Amino acid sequence: MQIVELPKPRFKGNISVEEAILLRRSVRRFSSKKLSLDQISQILWSAQGITRKNFFRTVPSAGALYPIEIYAVLESGVYLYMPKQHAMRLIREGDRRRELAVASLSQNFIAEAPLVIVIAAVFERTMSRYGRRGIRYVYMEAGHVSQNIYLQCVSLGLATVAVGAFYDDEVKEVLSMQEDHEPLYIMPIGYEL
Repeated sequence: MQIVELPKPRFKGNISVEEAILLRRSVRRFSSKKLSLDQISQILWSAQGITRKNFFRTVPSAGALYPIEIYAVLESGVYLYMPKQHAMRLIREGDRRRELAVASLSQNFIAEAPLVIVIAAVFERTMSRYGRRGIRYVYMEAGHVSQNIYLQCVSLGLATVAVGAFYDDEVKEVLSMQEDHEPLYIMPIGYEL
C-alpha cells in the first residue's frame, strides 16, 4: 500500500476570503500544466483537513461524524485522502481521468485537468445517528466541501467546476471505490486555459 505524505498546509493565503468569493466561478477548460504537491496538499486540506485537536475539520459536519471521503485522481493513479495523517493512499495505479470523463457523460474537460477531486460519502455514518434526516446533512456537508475547494482554488490561482452529471456505478468502478462510498461531486482542477 503506497502512502504519499503531503506537505504541511499553509494557513494564510495571498487573497482575502472576500476576494476569493468575488473571483469564484466555474471553469471547464484546463491547461495540461501539472500541479505541485504543495497545491494538491492545500486543496485536500481545504476539503477535509484537520483544523484542531486532531479531530475537527475544515467543514462543519452534523454530529462531527464526517461522512465525506475525498478521492484525488492524478496521472499516476487514484488516491484516497487520509485527513488524520494528511497523506494520500494509492487505491489504483494508472491514469483514470479519461475513464472518469467517459463515466461522466463524456465531459472531456475532466480528462484534461491535472487533478480531479471526487467527493464521496458514507451515508451510514450520519444516518446511524440521524436516520433518514442524515441524508440531507450529508448533502449539506458535500456542498461545504465543494465551496471550500472552489475558494482554495481561487486562492492558489487555479480553476475548477463542480460536476454532478455522472453514472455513479461507473465512477465507483473506475476509481475502485469502497462499496459504501457513494460519489456526489466531481471537481476537475487545474490552470485555466
